[in-house]
Amino acid sequence: MRREWWVLIAAVAMLWLLFELETMLMPFIAGMIVAYLADPLATRMQRWGLSRTLAVCCVFLFMVLVLGVALLILIPLAVQQIRQFGQLVPGIFEWVETVFAPQIRGWTGLDVASDLENVQETLAEHWQDAGGYLAQFLGQIGRSGMAFVTWVTYVALIPVVTFYLLLDWSRLLENLRNLVPRQWEPEAVRLVARCDDVLSAFLRGQLLVMLTLGAIYSIGLTLMGVRFGLLIGMVAGLASIVPFLGFIVGISVALIVAFFQFGSWLALVGVVAVFSFGQVIESTVLQPKLLGDKIGLHPVAVIFAVLAGGTLFGFTGVLLALPAAAVIMVLLRELKDRYKRSSLYDAGLRKRHGEDSP
Repeated sequence: MRREWWVLIAAVAMLWLLFELETMLMPFIAGMIVAYLADPLATRMQRWGLSRTLAVCCVFLFMVLVLGVALLILIPLAVQQIRQFGQLVPGIFEWVETVFAPQIRGWTGLDVASDLENVQETLAEHWQDAGGYLAQFLGQIGRSGMAFVTWVTYVALIPVVTFYLLLDWSRLLENLRNLVPRQWEPEAVRLVARCDDVLSAFLRGQLLVMLTLGAIYSIGLTLMGVRFGLLIGMVAGLASIVPFLGFIVGISVALIVAFFQFGSWLALVGVVAVFSFGQVIESTVLQPKLLGDKIGLHPVAVIFAVLAGGTLFGFTGVLLALPAAAVIMVLLRELKDRYKRSSLYDAGLRKRHGEDSP
């Protein structure tokens, strides 16, 4: 029992340290996650005959190129479409007030126009507040140069930490394995392998699913000529981290935009066709090939993990939320399997069968 108490004390100490160093740990945890995601590609390049250093450099160069394309092309386009959408919002409110609200009042007797005015005033007030908060934030950054330098340093540390962790990933894992007590090693390796199956399928697989769906939605809506097609597709792809949430959010917004823009049923059918095609590709190709049946993370568990991690540990908690949820899920399954194999689970059943037998 003395060893178990020491393990418990060490776990409590680690949680306390995580609370105390939450801000400082952000670049290290982010770098660790990126290195974990990129390690299979570097390992595959090693099998092709490259050295570990050269393989890591190639993977790092590929990630920098992808990030550069996103910063130079996608992000400016998304910002431009966000501005255009903000200019369109007053017209949407006017249509709802002059066309939609009278129809609702005629059908149900509810006065939606008054509620709409309150919503519009609230949005305008918060929009002005947001501008004031932004100015205040920029002013604080200007007055507090050290805080700005610290923030930039943390962000700049992420690629550095990623590079060195990716370079020594296999050696680090082997050193951690050698630290495990010998009598626990087989069981620990088995549990870590199960956690890796779930975690890799969720992080790598779900990331590829999100990117692919976002590309399908964005390209399809853009080819149709739907305004804000890139923005809608990106938001729908990001929301796809929760099953069906991206589809519901994306198709709802796209139908509204297409209705205001074209005013024809054919455009609405086209939007439905784009999102239906994305769902078919996800269910027949992406899910079986990239995710399979290894994840088992319920959508509600994903949402709860992200919110709980952000509440407890801030941005660092958000980064840790999904890996921690995957590990906890594996451990809970292990406890369930052991419970069902225990005498406590089937003792009553065996006793009943024994009483029923002649």
